[in-house]
Amino acid sequence: MLILAVVSVLVSLTIREYACEERRRMRSGFSLLPIAILHQISTVCHKCRATLCWRLFGAWCFQTVILVLIWKWMLASFERSDLVPTSVLGQRENPLLDTSGLPRFAHISAADVLPGITKAAAELERRLQRFEHTLETTKNTLRTWASVEEPLEILRRPFDYSWRVVSHLQSVKSSPELRAAVQQAQPILLDISSKFEQSVSIYNAFKDLRLNKKLDGAQHRIVESNLYIMKNSGVDLEAEKRHRFNEINQLLANLTTRFRNNVLDTTSGFSIVLTDKSSVEGLPEMSRQLLASAAVSGTGESPDPENGPWKVGLDLPSYEPVMMYSSNRKLREQLYRARAGRACSGQHDNIAVIEEIRKLRQEKAVILGYKSYAEFSLSANMAKNVYAVWGMLDSLHNKTYPVALKEVAFLTDFASRSGHQGKLEKWDTAYWTQKHMKTLFSISDEEFRPYFPLERVLAGLFNLSSDLFGIKIRPADGAAEVWDDAVRFFNVYNEKEIHIASFFLDPYSRPKEKQTGAWMDNFLSRSSLLHQLPVAFVICNQIPPIGSTPSLMSFYEVSTLFHEFGHALQHMLSTVPYNGVSGINNIEWDAVEFPSQFMSNWVYDRRTIAAISGHYQTGEPLPQAMLEKKIKARYYMKGTDMLTQLHLAALDLTLHSSTDPLEIIKKKVSDKFTVTKPMKGDCFPSTFLHIFGGDSYAAGYYSYKWAEVLAQDAFGAFEEVGLQNKEKIRKVGRRFRDTVLSLGGGTSPLEVFRMFRGRNPSYTALLKSYGLA
Repeated sequence: MLILAVVSVLVSLTIREYACEERRRMRSGFSLLPIAILHQISTVCHKCRATLCWRLFGAWCFQTVILVLIWKWMLASFERSDLVPTSVLGQRENPLLDTSGLPRFAHISAADVLPGITKAAAELERRLQRFEHTLETTKNTLRTWASVEEPLEILRRPFDYSWRVVSHLQSVKSSPELRAAVQQAQPILLDISSKFEQSVSIYNAFKDLRLNKKLDGAQHRIVESNLYIMKNSGVDLEAEKRHRFNEINQLLANLTTRFRNNVLDTTSGFSIVLTDKSSVEGLPEMSRQLLASAAVSGTGESPDPENGPWKVGLDLPSYEPVMMYSSNRKLREQLYRARAGRACSGQHDNIAVIEEIRKLRQEKAVILGYKSYAEFSLSANMAKNVYAVWGMLDSLHNKTYPVALKEVAFLTDFASRSGHQGKLEKWDTAYWTQKHMKTLFSISDEEFRPYFPLERVLAGLFNLSSDLFGIKIRPADGAAEVWDDAVRFFNVYNEKEIHIASFFLDPYSRPKEKQTGAWMDNFLSRSSLLHQLPVAFVICNQIPPIGSTPSLMSFYEVSTLFHEFGHALQHMLSTVPYNGVSGINNIEWDAVEFPSQFMSNWVYDRRTIAAISGHYQTGEPLPQAMLEKKIKARYYMKGTDMLTQLHLAALDLTLHSSTDPLEIIKKKVSDKFTVTKPMKGDCFPSTFLHIFGGDSYAAGYYSYKWAEVLAQDAFGAFEEVGLQNKEKIRKVGRRFRDTVLSLGGGTSPLEVFRMFRGRNPSYTALLKSYGLA
């Protein structure tokens, strides 16, 4: 019986040692535990004398039976515990909890969200409590990177992974069921986030770690960032204030979600079926095809682009062609009023949501000791304070407003001379702008579409990235599950053919389930600790293929794709080994748009255009004459474009630094920053997703202009060596890669810019790019 006791102890130790591994192995149907038990038996047998083994052979048989029974009992216990996936029980495994590779998008449903997030959060909370206990019991020891930050990175990863999947699907594959599930899961996210961010044990550990002189620069940035985030997440607040702070965060999360849903619903919920052929006269052929396809969608009938019917909605691929080319002014007015009036009445009223968000954000800022939400938001940015931002906005306004005033007068005069009667209204601007451009430059935006099929643009963009940054991008469709059949998957390799990153591309508009606009999201970040490579989502909303015609891109859509890919490049080419500052993580928000706006410049480069263009029927590149006209037209209405962006930035900043009612702020800002005043019934900012659909750009919309100063100045380094000089461009590109794209949030953006450019940034290049220098 002594041997049995020894073996039992060994079994007990084995169970403890292999429990965590068992959980992973059971998912694949393979268990280490029987092997572990047999290994322990074998070890004991090996140490026994041969004679003893023979003498106790009968006892061994008995003990083996006992061990098998113990193992079966233990396996049953595992099956009853939350350590074993439901697949072991013969039930469906929750694919949202499989964080071993890329997401299993094809298997994830709305029904997985609440149970998956609930279970992931419960496991994270258990591990957090154990970690806090460890910190408390070791608080008199020297804090090291390995004892504080690394365990946190490991702890957070599974839950963060699952929630990022949910958040992404909410943006690209929305449904009533998914919305309801996310709304139920949102409090769980906020609760577990606050437990981390308000953990006094972790906060004190970071304060101690700050004193460790062995930290490198990137590690020091992570420590300071964590301390800043935790302080501004209420870790120092008294119990009553902390309770209210957390309550506000929950309310804001619900309100921003409602804001996004209202925009999606009012955008997808409006459409007009056109039967009068005169309404679509002048529209490009591809636009008529799109509207005709929409009119018969779901009916089984074949679209008739020439005779109709046609269905137009408020999503941009449908809306913009009508506003630019249809001579039916009443139709344009109807569409404009519908789009301008989105989400401001009835069950989708975002005006009330905006005021509640503003009120709660202000209260949150005051609780934390700031005068306004704008002051709170800017405290971590390059600008640092509201006065610095207003200094930039006012300076650019003074140079831009007189130019915009002349541009609008010039357009109005042209419209009057061309037959327009009465005041030039908002719904007339796009229509007459296209005609004016056609007159001035003998070219129309739609004429570019046939030369920019998506596949050709992608090939050219990837070749440009290879030339500049020494990377290779290859299709890997089928290597990852996708959320829609149109989604593509690519792998990125460095000059040594080593796989360094991957990205998903979702290019097409899906108005009923996908948010409008374009964006890049960082799904996974580089981490040497987690052996994790970067993975990005690149999302656009362009016209999908129609029949045998491929997706043909406007010049603006090409620029947008380059812009979002600039974000992706910074995320994927980061060489920083720490998750917290890899890619775009921990970059001051007013510098995040730097690489994206830098990449947009290349669409005006002659060599780049030749590489990314090719007529979808003949393969011929964009004619040189058309390109020259587009380059000349580059500065057309640029003062008005600049003023529009300044208006949005000023509106955002004022909304978050003043407690005046929305309507008073709208009038005050528009009086200064617009030439043509908003019409009555214009509900903007009821659809201002950047600042009210989340908090990333709240009191931070100015970041586009702030970062554009950096971007244009950086592009100037390429212009100075000659854009046609491939060898010199390559050298500058490698320097850009090794600084701006490589260093992530581990180095301050100003220092990174100085490393690339050798000096501080200047406004000159920005003004030059708008023709205002």
